[in-house]
Amino acid sequence: MDTVEELNGTYFYRGFYNLSAGELLFWIFLDETAEQFETGDLLTVGLILLGQPEIATRGKPGGTSPLSSQLRHWLNIETRRLPTLTNSSIRRMKFTYVTNLGAFVGRWIPIIGIDVIAADVSTIAYKATTKFNTIARGNDKLW
Repeated sequence: MDTVEELNGTYFYRGFYNLSAGELLFWIFLDETAEQFETGDLLTVGLILLGQPEIATRGKPGGTSPLSSQLRHWLNIETRRLPTLTNSSIRRMKFTYVTNLGAFVGRWIPIIGIDVIAADVSTIAYKATTKFNTIARGNDKLW
């Protein structure tokens, strides 16, 4: 038996047998997720977590993030007003502005991490759907 076959109206996939179409899609989705995250997205998740407002500050009820706090000191360069996003500004759908380059970079790094994760999820969904449609038969195919 190969790694992918059809048996009596059900599917066989990587040692799992008697799978329905939904179960086959589930296992393909897990395989594609494992393959995508093999490349080390731990750094991306770390940047997202470091960008969360965990340090209490006076004057700001939400606090500041460890990343933004450290980058304010390392990149302490005054600039013109630069647009940034925070958790509260995203909810209000308005940019907030800073004049410190470190604060600007510290606020955008988690947003870039979120974009990378969203791209990974899109890639996983595309690859899993394509692989499933290659294996599935007739009405079991998606789209």
